[in-house]
Amino acid sequence: MKFKPELSINQKIELPFKSSVSLYIKREDLIHPIISGNKYRKLKYNIAFAETLNQDTLLTFGGAFSNHIAAVAEAGRVYGLKTIGVIRGEELHDKVLDSPTLKFAQSCGMQFKFISREAFRLKSTQSFNDKIKKEFGDFYLIPEGGTNDLAVKGCEEILTETDHNFNYICASVGTGGTLSGLINNSNTTQKVLGFSALKGDFLKEDISKFAKQDNWQLMTAYHFGGYAKINAELVTFINSFKKQNNIALDPVYTGKMMFGIYDLIKRDYFEPNSEILVIHTGGLQGIVGMNKRLKQKQQQLIL
Repeated sequence: MKFKPELSINQKIELPFKSSVSLYIKREDLIHPIISGNKYRKLKYNIAFAETLNQDTLLTFGGAFSNHIAAVAEAGRVYGLKTIGVIRGEELHDKVLDSPTLKFAQSCGMQFKFISREAFRLKSTQSFNDKIKKEFGDFYLIPEGGTNDLAVKGCEEILTETDHNFNYICASVGTGGTLSGLINNSNTTQKVLGFSALKGDFLKEDISKFAKQDNWQLMTAYHFGGYAKINAELVTFINSFKKQNNIALDPVYTGKMMFGIYDLIKRDYFEPNSEILVIHTGGLQGIVGMNKRLKQKQQQLIL
């Protein structure tokens, strides 16, 4: 990537309750304000490969509050690449300014194509791909969420040599690419835990496509009702965590993951005296959009 991110640091978390375990968080959110965390890792080799193909246009998919859409748009601005976002929800075509994410992406120069949710489910089919190419011409395709072989390669670089001393590695899961990279670069003696932001355990199959080891487990009890769904308990936890540690968590991914980790520690899930490393995957741009929704419902905002 054109900007050179500082190596993310491992920051110790002071638990607000008694426990023999030690908890650290890898501050991947500090890499870049928008292309942060796993988004930087996933885009790194994809953009490099697109450049070798002399491609000047990136096309990808996402929703109105997608961290991935924001990151691709910003990467396009940084690199001078054209970007196209195929957005789920054709009713959003005249509501761009209502979504902080889409408004930001548009300011970076991203062009949008809004499609129905039914059509969006067909985005991986050849017929859909042919139709998009006919409309936009040649482009470099990045999947929704950014996960592919090159993304996993980038995510393998999250863990450093010293991180192999931890007993547990924890990360939030959306498409499975980040967790797969962590699994591939972990020691077989380490346990890698993925905290799903989505309802159900179907992500196991997606992770298995890329993971080269079996030292992992998908935790499915902390999704708070499904993707982008939250409640007052989660907001209170996120705000309390920020106040105690001066670290912001996003409500879709890292907030749910950290809530789950705290709960598991209290339930003595982890071996006594274990050292746990949590990966902060960024995504903080999503807080503004979520607060807009919370404000409309007259509910507590995320600090």
